[in-house]
Amino acid sequence: MEIKKIGSQHIMASALGLGCMGMSEFYGPHNDADSLQTLQKAIDLGITFWDTADAYGPFINEKLICKALKGNRNKITLATKFGIVRDANNAQNRSLNGRPEYVKQACENSLKRLGTDVIDLYYLHRVDPAIPVEDTVGAMADLVKAGKIRGIGLSEVSAATLQRMHTTVHPISAVQSEYSLWTRDPEEGVLQTCTQLDIAFVAYSPLGRGFLTGQIKTVDDFAADDYRRMSPRFEGANFQKNLDLVNKITALAAAKNCTASQLALAWVLAQGNHIFPIPGTKRIKYLEENAGALQVQLSAAELGDIDTLFPPDAAAGLRYPASMMGLIGK
Repeated sequence: MEIKKIGSQHIMASALGLGCMGMSEFYGPHNDADSLQTLQKAIDLGITFWDTADAYGPFINEKLICKALKGNRNKITLATKFGIVRDANNAQNRSLNGRPEYVKQACENSLKRLGTDVIDLYYLHRVDPAIPVEDTVGAMADLVKAGKIRGIGLSEVSAATLQRMHTTVHPISAVQSEYSLWTRDPEEGVLQTCTQLDIAFVAYSPLGRGFLTGQIKTVDDFAADDYRRMSPRFEGANFQKNLDLVNKITALAAAKNCTASQLALAWVLAQGNHIFPIPGTKRIKYLEENAGALQVQLSAAELGDIDTLFPPDAAAGLRYPASMMGLIGK
């Protein structure tokens, strides 16, 4: 497994990471014992850049990761997030909190749940519009100075906010945003800014929330409580339009003698050496399949073919419900 630098703060991470959110909620039933086996297999495969957040569960995903970290902490590049606050009595209710005092308390709480003394990469999950983002990132800079975190990350921010924070408050190590064949918003400035400022770009949902695997054929493939049932891209006519796009990629992958997942991940990896995809899975089978993407090399002609079959903005529907889209790109 290739190990690459994240930003300019001397943080190193595996070229392919692991999104851990689905091990605790959103994507149907979960089983901690199976997830722990998958996490151990990730270590065996060298997939040691792990991504979680206090909002996942809430809190239970960090606690799960803590179990896997025991005896393995020095092998893992650990990333978590703060800023999305979920109601303990009704997890569907959520708000944003970027107040400096909250930043520091949230970090202490995550450190305890994760059972570690330091977080390698600490993200602001979403910008709180009620608080100057300079104040939030300033509090994160204090955490770096205190040795609580090693690097600062921002999630789903605009290129302008990224540049301003990096140049006027504290160097940013990484930006995390959704990026895949069917979500190419970061190409509108954020990826370029990351390249210019030596900031890593961490691509979450690089498999389009599982859709780009080619294994989802109908909404009935989702569990009753699966988050994707509420996602615009999986609703009504959008589902079939997007499935038609995925079928083209599946055919191209077959000709390449790889899976659709591997082709989709290889495409993300080919967009820049500073890009780290973090596909999520709770099953060893898919973890191993994802790791195989590192062996798939795409020529310039093949990349051109993919762009022709699946051009930017081809996906039908918003990537989040409208209410959540308002939190993006601040």
